[in-house]
Amino acid sequence: MSELIKHECGIALVRLLKPLSYYKEKYGTWEYGLNKLYLLMEKQHNRGQDGAGIVNLKIDLDPGNHYIHRFRSIKQNPIQDVFDKVKKSSRKLIQNGKNKNDLDWIYNNLPFAGELFLGHLRYGTFGRNSLAFVHPVVRQNNWKSRNLMLAGNFNLTNTNELFDVLINLGQHPKAYTDTVTVLEKVGHFLDEENQLLFRNYKNEEYSNVEISDLIEKNIDISKILERASKDWDGGYAIAGLIGHGDAFVIRDPWGIRPAHYYFDDEIVVVASERPVIQTVLNVSYNDIKEVNPGEALIVKKDGTIKNQMIRVPQKRKSCSFERIYFSRGSDRSIYKERKELGNLLTPTILKAVKYDFENTVFSYIPNTSETAFYGMMNGIRNYLVDWKIEQVKKENGHLTNEKIREIISVEPRMEKIAIKDAKLRTFIADDASRDGLVAHVYDVTYGVIKNGKDTLVVIDDSIVRGTTLKNS
Repeated sequence: MSELIKHECGIALVRLLKPLSYYKEKYGTWEYGLNKLYLLMEKQHNRGQDGAGIVNLKIDLDPGNHYIHRFRSIKQNPIQDVFDKVKKSSRKLIQNGKNKNDLDWIYNNLPFAGELFLGHLRYGTFGRNSLAFVHPVVRQNNWKSRNLMLAGNFNLTNTNELFDVLINLGQHPKAYTDTVTVLEKVGHFLDEENQLLFRNYKNEEYSNVEISDLIEKNIDISKILERASKDWDGGYAIAGLIGHGDAFVIRDPWGIRPAHYYFDDEIVVVASERPVIQTVLNVSYNDIKEVNPGEALIVKKDGTIKNQMIRVPQKRKSCSFERIYFSRGSDRSIYKERKELGNLLTPTILKAVKYDFENTVFSYIPNTSETAFYGMMNGIRNYLVDWKIEQVKKENGHLTNEKIREIISVEPRMEKIAIKDAKLRTFIADDASRDGLVAHVYDVTYGVIKNGKDTLVVIDDSIVRGTTLKNS
């Protein structure tokens, strides 16, 4: 497997549906697609801080020109590093005396001036981090319709079996990872579909050049995905580009890994998280759709968009780690869920502290558990409202001002106990360095807890912070 501990990553796909001149005229820049890709990735940086990669595909270049460009990075700020590489490569060519407003020259010569963009954010674990693990991964061929680029958020649980299938096909995979397995599995059926169409058109006496055009127009992406994914077991949201200009996103039939999309007459966008699309494109919640479990969103070279069921949907098993912790909390449904999770803890917490509000301090571990903390505090306040009503009733109208003040003054004590001082993700560090790092991830606010008297209630939402909290 490519990872010993499961992980989440982020994907972003952009398909421009108009020529560069359209975006230059309307938005003032031909880099509209590239800029949107950057924002989609930056807004999802919570999904991957260990590596980033982007690939761009130009659909209508003449033979002899590079139409696929890719940059990847595992530097400290990988997103910034990748886009800096793009800017530097373009700047170097423009400085050679070319007119930066000549859109035809830009399209033909500058990298990342094409119609299709695919980005990946890597969130690694267990200290294994190299450029080889960063998507998009590319399977190249001299026929455009056999080129394949993939980026995904996935873990397959049956990589061993799938790897053996590739070997039995006569292949010799270059690495024993789920990424290579997926790439070669899709690539194998992409090759078969190409070959089938080639034979059919050859029998109809078309020339080879004509056949290439016909294949690009009629290749059945849904058929390829159906054959490639039929034995995949696990969670996945995988985006892909085919060299001639088709694009797709496929999601597992259990809905474990998320994928959302938006399209209009200018652009098609796919991202792992809904609010990212809302923010980047300034569109409403209801305009953004979910790629349904077992479904593929397919965008053809001509801009045609369709949803195709690839595998039969199964009982929904959305990743709890995704909903509770991993995703950005600005998604409407996720925000409500996290608040409700905190609220549901209230009865158990109050019972555990014996309803002693005077000597109990409530807090949270920053930053992602803050929303659940709000829900917990709402639950506690609701309890206190009911408690105060009961106290008033008990007095049967014989309340003094002092007693009223005493009752209504009972409030939960809230303090910011933990402060995240450094962004150190120690759960991915190697064993030798982990203990030295964990003591410095959180600082503690001193002097607000009465030692030996107060009970501290702290809410947390991460299953990977155990070592950090224990040793901080």
